[in-house]
Formats: sequence, C-alpha cells, structure tokens
Amino acid sequence: MTDIRGQELLALRFEEHRSHLRAVAYRMLGSIGEAEDTVQEAWLRLSRTDVGDVENLGGWLTTVVARLCLNGLRSRGTRREDSLEARLDRPDGAGRMPDPVLSREGAVDPQDEVLLADSVGLALLVVLESLAPAERLAFVLHDMFAVPFEEIAPMVDRTPAATRQLASRARRRVQGRAPVPDPDLARQREAVSAFFAATRDGDFDALVALLHPDVVLRSDGGVARARQTVVLTGARTVASQASLYRGLAPFVRPVLVNGAAGVVCVVEDRLVSVMAFTVTDGRITAIDVIADPDRLGDLDFAALL
Repeated sequence: MTDIRGQELLALRFEEHRSHLRAVAYRMLGSIGEAEDTVQEAWLRLSRTDVGDVENLGGWLTTVVARLCLNGLRSRGTRREDSLEARLDRPDGAGRMPDPVLSREGAVDPQDEVLLADSVGLALLVVLESLAPAERLAFVLHDMFAVPFEEIAPMVDRTPAATRQLASRARRRVQGRAPVPDPDLARQREAVSAFFAATRDGDFDALVALLHPDVVLRSDGGVARARQTVVLTGARTVASQASLYRGLAPFVRPVLVNGAAGVVCVVEDRLVSVMAFTVTDGRITAIDVIADPDRLGDLDFAALL
C-alpha cells in the first residue's frame, strides 16, 4: 500500500514538470509525437529510479529528457544519407519541417502555453534542425531554458568552456538564418491578411512589397505532393509562387502556428495545407508550408474551426 501511495505522489510531482519537459523535447526534436514519447520514457525511468535524495527533481528530469533527445538526434543522424541543412539548401527537396503546434487565436490549450509563450516559429525550428545534436542541446537548454553550462557539459561530454562555445556557435548560426518575429501578434496578422488579399486580387506588386527581399519559402509536400516540396528565395520568386495558388486564397482561415500568425487552408472540410509566417518589421521574412497529406492527417484541426 505504501509503494502505491509513493507512486501516486511521484506521479503528481512528475505532472508538475510535464509541460516544461514537453517544451524542451519539442524544441530539441521538432516533433510533438516524439516529444510526447520522450516525456513518457522519462516518466518510466523516474518510476524505476530511487530519487529520494534528489533535491531538484525538475533538473533531474530535464537532464533525463535532454539525454534522451540527444540520443534520438544522433540516431536520427545515422539514418540520413545527407544532413537536413544540405537538403534545405537543395532545390530538389526541402528537409522535413518540424511538426507545428496549431491553436485558435485567443483559445490556446493551457498545456501548450509553455510551447507558445515565445512564439517559436517554424522558421526557427527549421534552423535548429540544421544544428549538430550537441550544438542544438547546448543552445536550446542554455538560451531557451537558462540551464547553466556546468549542468549541460556532462550531457555532451565536454567541459563547460567547450559547451559555451557550442552554444555560441549555434547562436551565430541561428541569428544569421532565423528571422526574429514581431512580438505584436496584431502586426503579424495584418501582414498575413494583406498577403492573402493581394493573392486573391492577383496584385503582384503588392505581394512583392509585403515580402522581405530575402524572404524564404519552404514547402513540404511529402511523397504524395512531391512537386510542392521546394525551397524558394527572393520576393519576386515567392510572389510568383503565391500567385499560382490564387484559387485557394478564399479557403484560408487564420490560426496560430507555434504562437505566431498563420493559416490553415480547408476545402470541403479537408485540410489542404498549413502555412506559418514569420513577420519582421511588418514584412514577411519566411513562409513555411506543410502540404504533405500524411502529416496533415495527424493534425487535429477540427477544434480550430
């Protein structure tokens, strides 16, 4: 009876940290499903471990989740013939984008608040995917969750000074490639609404004006829509691509994608695509599109409509 009561108390203590652990795993893995599996594995390890002398259970669990994520990223890397960064830069196929977190504006699930709090856009998650596993771990834990380098160092088998260098290198790459979104959601929404108004009107010049000169459009069409798997750069190129989808503009509905302005395209109650926008200084700097039917089928969008 005592053991049962002890497990119940341990489970309650674990639940206090679940949202934080999900956020860490999601930023590390870029997949909601994999993040949930990792957190569940952390619970299983906790339930089999005597943590009576552990003073900081949250820190202990964060370490467990971080190590599981690091192992997952390394295992994922050995299964690839080339890096995601190389595939993202190749015109014949973008790498798999992270799974998005969708929500209606003003109706965020409390369990997702920690994921959405800083509007982690798909553009940033795509750049994180290009980092080496150890770099990603150091950057995510230190820069996003304020974990000291002294605690991260043992996870990556480096000294604190070397771990600091890992995070610094990752930070430079992120800052160089991932635009920072405007914190004002209304300003983001204004730019996205104007984008689709110009698309519906076929106003090419207005589209170009809304886009940053170095805007990047990444689209994942999967196997079924391989022709939609592209990486495009430049305002005029992206504006030309947007014009091709003029007929879909009336079917878009505003949602939050990872806490930032985005849309879902729904035709006859069928989810056709998810589009995430990064808006900086009032101009669109990145557009990330998921049109892969297999991935869209895993998203629960009915509650958004």
